[in-house]
Amino acid sequence: MTIRKKVWRSAVLLIALLPGLGQAAGALLLVGGGLKDDNAAIYQRFIQLAGGTGQAKIGVITAASIPESQDPDAGTADAANSRANGEYYANLLRSTYGAANAQWIPIDLDNIANSSNPTVVSQINGMTGFFFGGGDQSRLTQVLQTSSRADTPALAAIRAKYNAGAVLAGTSAGTAIMVDGPMVTGGESYEALRYGPYTTPSGDDLAYDPQGGFGFFNYGLLDTHFSERGRQGRIVRLADYTNVPFAFGVDENTALLVQNNASLGQVEMEVIGAGGVFVFDLRNAELGSGSTWALYDVLASYLTRGDKYRPQTGQFVIGSGKTSLRGREQYSAALTATGDIFSSPNNSGADGRRKPREFVKVSADLFNSRSTSTLGRTYETNPRYRVDLIKSTQFDSHGYKGTVGGQSLTSYLRLLVDIRLN
Repeated sequence: MTIRKKVWRSAVLLIALLPGLGQAAGALLLVGGGLKDDNAAIYQRFIQLAGGTGQAKIGVITAASIPESQDPDAGTADAANSRANGEYYANLLRSTYGAANAQWIPIDLDNIANSSNPTVVSQINGMTGFFFGGGDQSRLTQVLQTSSRADTPALAAIRAKYNAGAVLAGTSAGTAIMVDGPMVTGGESYEALRYGPYTTPSGDDLAYDPQGGFGFFNYGLLDTHFSERGRQGRIVRLADYTNVPFAFGVDENTALLVQNNASLGQVEMEVIGAGGVFVFDLRNAELGSGSTWALYDVLASYLTRGDKYRPQTGQFVIGSGKTSLRGREQYSAALTATGDIFSSPNNSGADGRRKPREFVKVSADLFNSRSTSTLGRTYETNPRYRVDLIKSTQFDSHGYKGTVGGQSLTSYLRLLVDIRLN
């Protein structure tokens, strides 16, 4: 039972609904972390957007880097320090993917003054693209923004290059920092549902920075390492709390490309890579009537390689190679209800989370069955949360499946999601 609809006042809603607003300048290539060196689809698109093989000039910014032993979000095998991480990426972009030039930009916590150094600003001005590595996004705010969160000369130069058409790529923290508005900084889905968000968290609490990131992505909240770490619960909880009606979650080794489509006259987002991207729409969401938090009627869409989304009109375009599952479902019934819908770290195995990508597995299977709904519960039980996944006729829930590049992929649109105690 529900008591009220959310009333959205966020500027993000206007951007999403009014054509012509929120136009991208250059392109954003937002990777969900875990970017593999051999992901040619992402790296080659990056080089292409930066001018092409033999022309692209890439500035690598790894100020977010911290020792790998302290950072599960580190983007490469060698994340011991900023310089080593930066030179690793620069060498990869030059030697493997054909950048004409790729250089580490020497700005980090040990070189904060360089964010105002004219020589470094000149180095930035010579680039056609920038790559932000993973780690801790708060380090990026410390070195590239002032204490009042204004742009340093280095960030101002990067912003000017972007406005003139340069491409900005990021992975993990390097993606999270691109957001405008509230920026998620940590936490697990279960704690998010139970306790809500904090600006000064502890343990696995949902943490966020209300001042946001660098403001290049202004279409909603943004999260990374998404399906692998079951972050659906935490981003929905934060979107509800901060009154932001849209949220995006990018899987590992996967990118969300955001750029202008000149022929359409609007921004278009495209999924590239191995996993997928979630788009959550909370405009119809309703809060529960009890004393504990519950949320109903969230719409979740999951896009995979080649799929596109146009935020200003709300249009989804399913990529070639995938066809509708309606009338050709393989199974009569959905999977048995799962007891770890958010891939809890407390349900750990030899390689970490015992059930990574569980939300995707369960929801994609629903569309490949003739069932109209299924559910999952949190691994934690004190209290336990229930997540109902429903094919909605009202919102035209629709699944698609096909083989793209030798990989079997399932996408779906407008799955209805309810979260409550059970």
